[in-house]
Amino acid sequence: MATRDVVFPPGRHALYERNRYSPAIRSNGFLFVSGQVGSRADGSPEPDLGAQVRLAFDNLNAILAAAGCTFDDVVDATVFMVDPESQFETIWKEVPEYWGNAPHPTLTAVGVTWLYGFQFEIKVIAKLPAGGEG
Repeated sequence: MATRDVVFPPGRHALYERNRYSPAIRSNGFLFVSGQVGSRADGSPEPDLGAQVRLAFDNLNAILAAAGCTFDDVVDATVFMVDPESQFETIWKEVPEYWGNAPHPTLTAVGVTWLYGFQFEIKVIAKLPAGGEG
């Protein structure tokens, strides 16, 4: 098996090592980003839902930047929400600041019952800029 081309955001390597997964992998011109939650530096959930969503996007953007990408390079997004019926409006109020301009990426939204203490998670696939092939 080929060695994975892992992308780590600054300052969070230990968190990913402890949880035994890669934040993102470059492969065949794309960046596959693991689900990002609104975790503080120590890995604990941000309790305020709006702040948790913003922090999830900040964590996502740190990984994208480490790979030379921005959210405008995202082609596919999947979001997971605990209790979307009651929380969708609060969550989606935060999204436009980060989502970028149209055309927007494809989106799959999934309601779940548990996210390890979090209320929102986003995972994406981004097209790497020319020369950023992995």
